Amino acid sequence: MHASQQRNAGLALALGSAVAFGGSGVAAKPLIEAGLDPLHVVWLRVAGAALVMVPVAWRHRALVRRRPALLAGFGLFAVAGVQACYFAALSRIPVGVALLVEYLAPALVLLWVRFVQRRPVSRAAAVGVVLAVGGLACVVEIWAGLGFDPLGILLALGAACCQVAYFLLADQGGDGADAPDPLGVIAYGLLVGALVLTAVARPWTLDYGVLGGPVEVGGAQVAAWLLLAWIVLIATVLAYVTGVISVRKLSPQIAGVVACLEAVIATVLAWVLLREHLSAPQILGGAVVLVGAFIAQSATPKAPSGPVAGGAAAVAGAGAGAAGEPVDPVELSPVRPNP
Repeated sequence: MHASQQRNAGLALALGSAVAFGGSGVAAKPLIEAGLDPLHVVWLRVAGAALVMVPVAWRHRALVRRRPALLAGFGLFAVAGVQACYFAALSRIPVGVALLVEYLAPALVLLWVRFVQRRPVSRAAAVGVVLAVGGLACVVEIWAGLGFDPLGILLALGAACCQVAYFLLADQGGDGADAPDPLGVIAYGLLVGALVLTAVARPWTLDYGVLGGPVEVGGAQVAAWLLLAWIVLIATVLAYVTGVISVRKLSPQIAGVVACLEAVIATVLAWVLLREHLSAPQILGGAVVLVGAFIAQSATPKAPSGPVAGGAAAVAGAGAGAAGEPVDPVELSPVRPNP
């Protein structure tokens, strides 16, 4: 009974994390359309979340000496890189499309493992890559000469590449008792990301007057500060924390399945709240992308040893590492650098 309760609680937390992450783009896009620069919105999100997580960072201050490369990688790629590219993409293409393109990250990791590291991958993983790429072609309506803004698609691909870069840098982590606490990694990643984005976004040029007025969301007027509070507290802090806890109660593989719902949730919310409608081929392509990402994420390479194989556990937490099982980079958990 206890195991069943743990699993149910883990599933609820993983679903909550997916909903929270999925709502970030829907809340951010009205702020961007109201006049805020995408980089300024990212800075507000990351700096606000970093401020909330300062007590957690202080508790895990030993990580600065133990895992400096991991913290720098998480902050640079998982926080600053992913979110800056994703929010910039939102200013040019629909929310659902941007997130679906970003979900190519698991497939891109497998391509890196196969062609750069020259490690064999399973047949199922290869099928997942083909499905993801084929689904993406439908999402962007490639037969119509790239129906969306090409720069927007490239920015979304940049977000996916930042995810890949982080997972490949995760070999700074470790298994067992030496593995850093994921909450500490998230806290310091947000702090590093805030510092990087402060230099890039130049928040002193931000039009703070926009935050004091209303913005339009699906024809209704909503206070801008309320959307910002959602982005900081729900779509960032709560999303990451519930993701960490869900992995500990479930496993990276099971929680990863639930995480795939994030793209669906984001697309539905954008459809209902922002009136961003997708065509039937795009919806079908999005479903194929999710199926391909799920297969690529769940497949295990034939040779799971190597420096990267042990590193994903650094952020995945105790889900698989505590059980003594090797964690492969394609087993991407929902404790991920998502937007």
